[in-house]
Amino acid sequence: MARFVSALLLAVSVSASARPLPASTPPPLPYVVVLGVAQDAGYPHAGCRKSCCARAWSDPRLRRHVASLAIVDPVSSERWIIDATPDFTAQLQRLNDLTMPGARPLDAGSPIASHLALDGILLTHAHIGHYTGLMYLGREGIGARRVPVYAMPRMKAFLESNGPWSQLVSLENIELRPLADGARLRLNGRISVTPIAVPHRDEFSETVAFVISGTKTSVLYLPDIDKWDRWSSSIEAIVATVDRAYVDGTFYADGEVAGRSMKEIPHPFVQETMARFAGSPGTERSKIRFIHLNHTNPALDPKGAARKAIVRAGFAVAEEGERFTLP
Repeated sequence: MARFVSALLLAVSVSASARPLPASTPPPLPYVVVLGVAQDAGYPHAGCRKSCCARAWSDPRLRRHVASLAIVDPVSSERWIIDATPDFTAQLQRLNDLTMPGARPLDAGSPIASHLALDGILLTHAHIGHYTGLMYLGREGIGARRVPVYAMPRMKAFLESNGPWSQLVSLENIELRPLADGARLRLNGRISVTPIAVPHRDEFSETVAFVISGTKTSVLYLPDIDKWDRWSSSIEAIVATVDRAYVDGTFYADGEVAGRSMKEIPHPFVQETMARFAGSPGTERSKIRFIHLNHTNPALDPKGAARKAIVRAGFAVAEEGERFTLP
């Protein structure tokens, strides 16, 4: 924990690659932008005919993509995505619309890498909503060249050893780069990320959260974890070190998934997280944005009682397209 906190407090120098601007114009700040807020299978859920999804089937405006966060440096035009979700196609286009508005279509002869224009993908773990979007980089899709994919040791070995992901490696569609728990990775001169190991159902890989840091500000991205008391770290202590926290909001309350023991999927309920922070100052509670919401989670309804209770308690639910700058 001490190493992690120390890493967060390290100063990061301004990028030498940044384009010069007039002295009177401060350079635009890096930022993170939310590309999705739903659990791995999206919202509405495949095959769901219950009331929780019926409203989203009938009203496309209520549909939500799988949880993902982008990191953008507008000075260097660098862009990274945390997790390659099943909604990768739509999320990449959303990122393009946000960061490259009005860009001319590329000629058919342009390099494939230019079409992607991603400086890397950072993976949290090997559950379907967090890495399967890599398929779009392969031979049947973009046919990308050496897209940096950052992964923890077990996650890296999983991709190298199991098809079809191993083909992405052998064809050099992706270039795997290692991550280590608690070791800060400098993305450029203005932005760094630090992976933090968290307890989860680690059938195929370990699971990490990420702290994304600018020169003065940082963001926690923690979409998946088991119950808070299974973690050797304190979520309250970590939230205290950051300026915004996107945390696991998969389920709102116990009993939410009918006919299935929720002990098999032991995410912290939104109600449990709110109870843990109930005695914290409002400034701490206001940092928290719940993300990775299951299709059963009533907080997906922007006008529902669950969403109103979250807001009344001083928290919020992440919204697609929202930004947070990293001074």
